[in-house]
Amino acid sequence: MVKASIRDVMDGQRAFFGSCATRDTGFRVEQLRRLYRVIRENDALIMDSLHADMAKPRLEAYAGEIALVLNEIRYAIRKLSCWTKPAWVMTARPLLPSVCYTLAEPYGLVLILAPWNYPFQLAVSPLVGAMAAGNCAVLKPSELAPAMSDVLQRLFEDHFDPHYIHVATGGADVARELLEERFDSIFFTGSTRVGRIVMEAASRHLTPVTLELGGKSPCIVDSDVHLRYAARRIVWAKFFNAGQTCVAPDYLLVDSAIKDEFVEVLSKQIIAFFGTDPSGSPDYARIINRLHYDRLCSYLSQGKILIGGQTSPETRYIAPTLIEDVSPQDPLMQDEIFGPILPILGYTHLEEAISFVNARPKPLSLYLFSRDTRKQEQVRLETSSGGYCINDAVVQVASHLLPFGGVGDSGMGSYHGKAGFDTFSHTKSVVKNTLLFDIPLRYVPYRFKLRLVKWLF
Repeated sequence: MVKASIRDVMDGQRAFFGSCATRDTGFRVEQLRRLYRVIRENDALIMDSLHADMAKPRLEAYAGEIALVLNEIRYAIRKLSCWTKPAWVMTARPLLPSVCYTLAEPYGLVLILAPWNYPFQLAVSPLVGAMAAGNCAVLKPSELAPAMSDVLQRLFEDHFDPHYIHVATGGADVARELLEERFDSIFFTGSTRVGRIVMEAASRHLTPVTLELGGKSPCIVDSDVHLRYAARRIVWAKFFNAGQTCVAPDYLLVDSAIKDEFVEVLSKQIIAFFGTDPSGSPDYARIINRLHYDRLCSYLSQGKILIGGQTSPETRYIAPTLIEDVSPQDPLMQDEIFGPILPILGYTHLEEAISFVNARPKPLSLYLFSRDTRKQEQVRLETSSGGYCINDAVVQVASHLLPFGGVGDSGMGSYHGKAGFDTFSHTKSVVKNTLLFDIPLRYVPYRFKLRLVKWLF
C-alpha cells in the first residue's frame, strides 16, 4: 500500500463519518448483523485459513476464534440501544435549574492493529466494539498469518463499504505508514516492545491508545489442591494453540511439598491429551513461523527437560514440554515464552511465590490453584495483574461480560462487551439550561452574594 492510497482511504472514511451515518443506532445494528451473517456463512473458510497458517485444530479455531466473536456480536446487538441512551445524572447545586446527562460519542476513525496468534478473533473482536460505538475503522491484520490476512481482506471487501471498514494488508512498513496518520483512536494487540512504538507514534497526534500486551503470566499451585483437576486445566490452558496465547500460564510456581508429585500428574495429563507422540495428534497446533520456532528451540537448553523437547523444523513442531532447574536470569524466565514450554519452579511459603511475582513486571493474567480461601484472598490483595483467575486458567477471556485488559507493562485499557463499546467511545457531558427564566446570582455586582455562593458550593 502506498502513502497516497492510505490517505485516500482515510479521506473517504472521514467524509463517511462526517455524514453522521454511523451515529444512527439502526445502522450500527444492521452492520453488526451483516458481520454476524458473513462469519456464520464463512466459518469453514476461516477455520481452513487458521489451519493453513499454524495447523490450528478446527475445534480450537472455532471455540477460540469464531465462537467468541459471534458471542460479542450477539451481545452488542442486544445491548446497543441501552448503551447509546443518555445517562442522566443528578444536577449539582451550582448548575440548577439545568439538567445533566452523558452520551457515548464515537471517536471517528479508529485503527486496529491485530496480532498473528489469534488472527481472526483479535482482529474482529475489537472491531465489534468499534462498530457498536459508531466508528469507521481501518483494520491491519498480521502478515505473519497470511492466509487469515487474505481471508479478512476478501470478506470485508466483498461485504462492507471501504469508507466504513477497510482492511490494510502488508508488512511492518504498512503498519508504520498507518501510524504516521492522524487516527482518532488506536487499538493494538501485541508485544510490549511494539506497544511502546505504537504509543510513541500515537503521542505525536495525541491519539488515545488501547494496548493489549503480554508478559509472563504466573501460575501458582498450592499444596491444598486437587492435583488431577489442576493438572488437566493447566495442561489444556498452556498447550491450547501450542502455547501461543497471551494469557497462557508462562511458568508454574509449585509448593515444594507437592512439586514432584504434581510434575508426574502433569506429565501423565500431557500424554492423555496428545499421546506419546504429540506430533501425530490432530489436536495440537504448530509454531507460526521459523523465526519463532528457532527462538523457542533456544530455550530448550536452559534447564532440565522432564517431558517433551522433541522438535521438527520442517513442520515447525515443538512437543509439549515441561522443564525445571531454570534460573530466574535465564532468557526462558526473562522473555515471554509464547510457546509450548512450561518452566516449573518450587517455593516453600506462599509469601515467597508472591514476592517472586511482584519482583517482575505486572502480568496480563495471574492464576492460583488452591482450595484455601484465605490464600486466594492473600494473592488477590498482594499482587497486581490485568486479571486474576482462581482454580482455572485462560477461560476468563471467553466472557463478553468481563472487561479484558492489562496493567503496567501488560497493557492499558480494556475491551469485550460493554468495555469494548466504552473503549471506542468518548463520554460527552451535556448540560441543558432553560430560557424560561434566569437566576442573577452569578452576575456582577457580587456584593452580598459570597455567603450564598459558599452555601451553593
